[in-house]
Amino acid sequence: MEFTHARRMAGFKTLIFSELSAYKQLKISEGAEMIDLSIGSPDLAPPAFIRDSISSLSKQEDHYGYTLTGIKEFDEAVAVYYKKQHDLEIDPVSQVMLSMGSQDALVHLPMVFSNPGDYILVPDPGYTAYETGISMAEAVPYYMPLKRENGFLPDLSKIPDEAANKASIMILNFPGNPVPVQATLEFYEEAIRFAKKHHILIVHDFAYGELYYDGKRPISFLSVPGAIDVGVETNSLSKSFNMAGCRVGYLAGNAQVIQSVHQMKSNLDYGVFKPIQIAAAKALSEGDWYGEEARAVYQNRRDLFIQGAKSFGWDIPAPEGGMFVWAPVPEDMTSMNFCQLLMDEAHVVLTPGHAFGPSGEGYVRIALVQDAELLLKAAERIQKLELFKTPANQ
Repeated sequence: MEFTHARRMAGFKTLIFSELSAYKQLKISEGAEMIDLSIGSPDLAPPAFIRDSISSLSKQEDHYGYTLTGIKEFDEAVAVYYKKQHDLEIDPVSQVMLSMGSQDALVHLPMVFSNPGDYILVPDPGYTAYETGISMAEAVPYYMPLKRENGFLPDLSKIPDEAANKASIMILNFPGNPVPVQATLEFYEEAIRFAKKHHILIVHDFAYGELYYDGKRPISFLSVPGAIDVGVETNSLSKSFNMAGCRVGYLAGNAQVIQSVHQMKSNLDYGVFKPIQIAAAKALSEGDWYGEEARAVYQNRRDLFIQGAKSFGWDIPAPEGGMFVWAPVPEDMTSMNFCQLLMDEAHVVLTPGHAFGPSGEGYVRIALVQDAELLLKAAERIQKLELFKTPANQ
């Protein structure tokens, strides 16, 4: 017996990561030693105080009931975090909401605020989950190209009024995935004016807000005057505290938006395991020192890989934040051709840029999720393919 899919399933395509993983396994079965830099899953463990907290609390018999929403301790920790890190006062009762990681909020927000046929302004290239949420809401993505000549920021002046007036949501992501740049205060101020003019909800994905380099802390969108009038910010502890499998994060900002998403979520799930919430609260309120350690690890990896690539002619812009490198491919190759060649000949797995949107063609995303030794080994393998002109031969 065959079953007919709902039409909305047409929007759920097989992710490139599954295809890369399958091909990687094929190469491994043939005896290849693969270095996988494709998926942004942290290779570091959470700090000991988080592991110890979850371990001890999980032994308590009264911690296994439904939490339904964020516990008071967690919501208050989010508010404390914003005050301490961004000098912003937010109300833990009305302006904070627990989520199962940031993707949970990002995917469900369009279902709350977008009708079928609405435009959702989305960064191009952008995180693949954005289009999943758009498909679930039966909305339409309107791509905002991120071009190098514009500092990889959307050019809002190029969005026609006709498109802007059909839009219900604008998604922003700085530091970004896959493009690891930071937004300026001037850009956020322009985005707020744009949102007010066209009555658009801004959703800022701040998942990499604690992974930044050279001491340049990213601006929280919510900290910009007027931001809470038009939007929300989502974050998780997956990257900042390596709690990816714990699935804990938050949505913060406009109280009406928070309440509306709460209403939807109350029909979908029953909250996050209480020991994880308590450990997450402890991380947000007491874990500043760990953020410094994690940033040092990733910055060292970034610098070693980029310097190694530069030595053989691969000129890669230094990321300003996040755990990815956004690297141009040789001019005579597509991003997929380049990735295929690297898997076959160098046994290195990268993600082709076109997987993140049309403007991603010509680039690859490289995840800094292996130790420095393996990253240098990957660079050395790529060098042997002689795809780039070394500075001496240019």
